[in-house]
Amino acid sequence: MRDFVVLGIVLLSLPTVFRRPFVGLILFSWLAYMRPQDLCWGFARDMRFSFYVAVTMVIGWYVNDAHKRRFFTPDPRMYLMLTLGLLITVSLAFASQYDPLTGRYYFEFLKILAIAIFTIGQVDSRKRLRALLWTIAFSLGFYSVKNGLVGIARGGSTILRGPGGMLEDNNDFALALVMNIPLLYYLGQLANDKRIRMVTLAAIMLTAVTVLLTHSRGGFLAMNSVFLWISWRSGKLLRALVVLGVLAVLFFAFAPEHVVERIASIGKGREDDSAASRLDSWMVALRMIAANPIWGVGLRNFVISSPDFGAVMGPDRIMHVAHNSYLQIAAEGGLIAFMVYLGLLASSFTAGWFLRRVGRSRPDLADFGVYGRMFEATMLGFMVGGMFLNRGHFDLVYHVFGIIGAAVLVAQRELRQASVPQADGAHPVRHGRQAVTVRWRSPVDHLATARWERG
Repeated sequence: MRDFVVLGIVLLSLPTVFRRPFVGLILFSWLAYMRPQDLCWGFARDMRFSFYVAVTMVIGWYVNDAHKRRFFTPDPRMYLMLTLGLLITVSLAFASQYDPLTGRYYFEFLKILAIAIFTIGQVDSRKRLRALLWTIAFSLGFYSVKNGLVGIARGGSTILRGPGGMLEDNNDFALALVMNIPLLYYLGQLANDKRIRMVTLAAIMLTAVTVLLTHSRGGFLAMNSVFLWISWRSGKLLRALVVLGVLAVLFFAFAPEHVVERIASIGKGREDDSAASRLDSWMVALRMIAANPIWGVGLRNFVISSPDFGAVMGPDRIMHVAHNSYLQIAAEGGLIAFMVYLGLLASSFTAGWFLRRVGRSRPDLADFGVYGRMFEATMLGFMVGGMFLNRGHFDLVYHVFGIIGAAVLVAQRELRQASVPQADGAHPVRHGRQAVTVRWRSPVDHLATARWERG
């Protein structure tokens, strides 16, 4: 039954996707992050729904939307992603050996970049921006709530794997949920309905439970960094730290023993086999970088190349991946690609600063300030988690790059508007020889602005 429901939703949506490509982007994001096909038990599990939606979306854009919107809109993040894709392509051309799955992985990476760049062109209004963000937040939030409730009901059972796709590995699943925490929190704060804010806060608590049950130590550290960042940006750091302290006490009082033991192993270093294997992988990655500083060993060639760089493992230690997103990019793509990658990450924080500045400049643009804080926290979660996970080409982070670029462009368009409200209520605003009346009601009246955000 589930198979036919998912199939029906996709098939019935395709005509609308063809006419309105943005609907296709929403549907594609739902399929990518909620992965309803993985909730099925029959034929739907193996169907390439995302591919069919993407093809229909692009054809529909060319036929119906190309005269109104470009496939992409120029933005620094777009150029950086294109440059990174070119460098990864060149690194493959210089590779001395290839993993059997390199070709498939390469085209998957190109698909990720294409969707991210297409997002910049399609998300050209505040309404579209919020719709896409809510789609991602709801899709990932579904699994955090579902797994959190199931985990509590079962007394803290371990989550060994995620739903599938990019979320199948438990560490990747935890990382995606951590990146979703700021989306849930800040989108909830933007809602005028208090019930929505309460629901998002409950979802965040269940997300924390789910991340802990994945046994992902990188996810745990990333989650704590996100909570601390949100607390700092709130302007109520002391109050937030007290709340977090109370939650920490409750956690150690009621958390399953296996979760506490897993977290306690973070500080054991080489006493833990997993941590020791991770350190060995880092050393191998550094040797690869030293030997191939310009082009690296090629996309997804870390494992197949590792024996040439001293990856001698014992019987219980297997070299799988770099276990570090930054070393992964540098070892496989070279230092030039690594610098471009760092530029992408840095551009996210400069965009966050710009959006916060826009939010302070005009009351009717206050939501952009919220988006700025949200993007900063999301990227911080990825950057901390990326220190311990091999997710340099994580689907979600590139999509967020595209969304950030779109948000900046939308904010710039809003700033160029002629009418600028000066205060609450109705006021005539002079511009040239005309006078217009602007009525404004802030969608974020309930948000407290941090002390350092005022100006």
